[in-house]
Amino acid sequence: MSSFDVATKFFHACENLEGWAGCQQYVADGAGFTAQSEPLVEVTTVEGYCEWMAGLGAGPLAGCDYDLHTSAWDEANQSALFFATFNGKHVGEGGPVAATQQETRSHYVYVLKMNAEGKVARMTKIWNAPWALAELGWA
Repeated sequence: MSSFDVATKFFHACENLEGWAGCQQYVADGAGFTAQSEPLVEVTTVEGYCEWMAGLGAGPLAGCDYDLHTSAWDEANQSALFFATFNGKHVGEGGPVAATQQETRSHYVYVLKMNAEGKVARMTKIWNAPWALAELGWA
């Protein structure tokens, strides 16, 4: 399986809210995570991000899904890019306020740096969190 195939499988497992149990086979030990987004400031590992996503889908944004618009592979940098839209409605328990019944359609990009073994070594999420939080009535 190519590194891009692994990255694609990871993307879908993470976005389908499989948590760490469904994602770990695609990820190198200790893989780091970064995002310049307020809700994710304290998340520093890919494992932590996978669990954060699963928690959203099991709680405040139950029934959320995504639309993948495009993906690309950069051979020179051994990196995969995924551009998608997250679709969620605050209907469940949790979140910073009681269920608002408000929805978000929030664009984001994953940048996955793969290692020599073809696993995710580092992940960066590019996401306009204030936009999504405002749409959900959380800001």
